[in-house]
Amino acid sequence: MRTATIDNIPFELDESQVFKALHVTSDSDYAETVRGLIKEAQSIGRPKVIYGEAYVEEKGDDFAVIDGVKFSSRVLRVNLNSAYRVFPYMATCGRELEAWAASVGDMLASFWADGIMQMALGPAREAVMKRIDEEFHPGRTSTMNPGSLEDWPIEEQRPLFRLLGDVEGAIGVRLTESCLMLPKKSVSGMRFPSEANYENCQLCPREVCPGRRAPYDKNLYNAKYRQRTT
Repeated sequence: MRTATIDNIPFELDESQVFKALHVTSDSDYAETVRGLIKEAQSIGRPKVIYGEAYVEEKGDDFAVIDGVKFSSRVLRVNLNSAYRVFPYMATCGRELEAWAASVGDMLASFWADGIMQMALGPAREAVMKRIDEEFHPGRTSTMNPGSLEDWPIEEQRPLFRLLGDVEGAIGVRLTESCLMLPKKSVSGMRFPSEANYENCQLCPREVCPGRRAPYDKNLYNAKYRQRTT
């Protein structure tokens, strides 16, 4: 699979949004420390992404083979019913910010630096989605992420890394033995053409989740994804 990277993503932090996200007031005793962290992060941060276009070669009951790599998931397989190509991607805050955050010694400042790293993922996600739209014109799409559902566990990061190739060499993200990505503020996914408004959240019963984008539908799995026995 041919892949491409983006490593010149603009990273600018809105001071008011940072204070709000970190729950710090702009006139508090901590304000100057936060402003210093913002300035340092903006000078160091280099969010990056890798992405590509791949083709669905085989579909089974609970798996799909994409450019020779097998992915095991009933939900993914059903979601790819009418799709013949997919757009795998990975986005990261970058090693530069990770190293910077690790160098912040004060415990509270380290917590804020971690939050700033998370904010660097926003521009990276926006950049890769925009590039996929501009380059491949996929139309209406949905996205799935390994580890977001029991049906597509975090171990499915391994085939996604194989599909994308030398991810560490391209954008500095590596996969640990336990399938966690480093830098830890990284995200991976599979985007695909879809006429349905699918969100992982629809199948996730977790009640408290700051990233929830759709309500949990307790009937959806049985109605759409459960394998029927004859």
